[in-house]
Amino acid sequence: MGGADQGINPLTGQSVGAPVPHTDSAGVAAATTAARAAAPAWAALTPPRRADILDAVAAAIEAARADLVPLADAETALGEARLTGELTRTRVQWEMFAAALREGSHLDVVIDPADPDALPAPRPDLRRMMVPLGPVAVYAASNFPFAFSVPGGDTVSALAAGCPVVVKAHPAHPGVSARVAEVIAGALRDAGAPDGVFSVVYGFEAGRVLVTDPAITAAAFTGSIAGGRALFDLAAGRPDPIPFYGELGSLNPTVVTAAAIAARGDELVRGFVGSMTLGAGQFCTKPGLLFLPAGHGLDERLAAAVGAATVGPLLDERIAAGYLRATDGLAEVPGVRPVAVGDAVDAAGWHVPVRLYAVSAADVTANADAALHECFGPAGLIVEYADDADLLAALGAVPGALTATVHAEPDDALVPTLLDFMAARAGRVIWGGWPTGVAVTWAMQHGGPWPATTSPLHTSVGVTAIRRFLRPVVYQGVPDALLPPALRDANPWSLPRRVNGEMTA
Repeated sequence: MGGADQGINPLTGQSVGAPVPHTDSAGVAAATTAARAAAPAWAALTPPRRADILDAVAAAIEAARADLVPLADAETALGEARLTGELTRTRVQWEMFAAALREGSHLDVVIDPADPDALPAPRPDLRRMMVPLGPVAVYAASNFPFAFSVPGGDTVSALAAGCPVVVKAHPAHPGVSARVAEVIAGALRDAGAPDGVFSVVYGFEAGRVLVTDPAITAAAFTGSIAGGRALFDLAAGRPDPIPFYGELGSLNPTVVTAAAIAARGDELVRGFVGSMTLGAGQFCTKPGLLFLPAGHGLDERLAAAVGAATVGPLLDERIAAGYLRATDGLAEVPGVRPVAVGDAVDAAGWHVPVRLYAVSAADVTANADAALHECFGPAGLIVEYADDADLLAALGAVPGALTATVHAEPDDALVPTLLDFMAARAGRVIWGGWPTGVAVTWAMQHGGPWPATTSPLHTSVGVTAIRRFLRPVVYQGVPDALLPPALRDANPWSLPRRVNGEMTA
């Protein structure tokens, strides 16, 4: 597994920094062996102790800000303002999981004391809690070099769960991946974490080897449908299949009603184009489909907004080439017409034109396989519906999504049906806003039905992301002194617990 990942500046196409060598099979095995060795000690730490270590990593990431942000900008061209905010989000994620560990509800402790008079039969003493799965493989994303990469939400949620982590770095930003890995590893070591609890490997083949390594008990991935499906199949095809939590692709449909256009048409045009082109359209939550009533009269305003948009380059040559292929293919779908379609951009690096097309809902329904696929980059498809039935038929053809958005007036008759329809097909339903931007909170759901994710039961953002890396264990009839502290009568960790069916503080 020779070769190396070389950082490239998307603005210029020129190399940035020294290449980072790929990890060979022996290197992957060394990382996973160390992770397996570290797993018992890491899992045995009390939640508050593990929280202290996560806080130490958060502080180290913050302390390295002046080093990390310029390095990430050189490899991604996302801009220091965007990356400064993203690094803050990343630090906050570590602090949020530390706070969640101290709160303790992630262990989901349930105690049903023995009851000889229970119906329909006497009940033994049953005590249930969540325990870590073991070493986790994390596959970094291209579009967020901090928040969904080496120091991102998958890494911290797995560590918070008590699982060691081996990250497969993304080749689009190897330099900042290597540097932030040094920061995290140093902070973990200084805070007293066991050796091997965190490491990073590099290279395509290393990623394939990693997901099949017997030490790995789960994997988390953010990336393309093709890449994610290949790894998902490897994970499922192991002699011991493991959970694979993949975020793969999403069209994120947005529905606008005639009443909403009449009330705020210009605002909707600006909001849609701004959200579609944010980060050069390289957000997994980009609104790729805009449903408008036929005869909406917004074409000229949409084209003007597209023409006025300032869009940076895409992240790498592969993404740029894929964007042009996808949008060229979309233009060939029957019934599709251009609204604002620029030619190839005459500039260095990976610049591409913004491309906005329109098609009737009937043509989308008839050509769903060709029309309804993600174009990663600054492109969108307007779907024009004739009536409510036409709209619902076209929405029914849209694959599962991370988000679904509604712009309507509260008294629009279709709204209740529309919200139910959206909730059946997306993990987050948005009213009157735009899907780009994912709040890091307890309530956030960043997931959805296939192909948005491989596991719609879970989220990759927010506190409940920790659930992916925990499994329940029940202790039956075990003497109190032999139980884990979380299950003992005295509740020495002061956890919230459900006892005999009732929550206790």
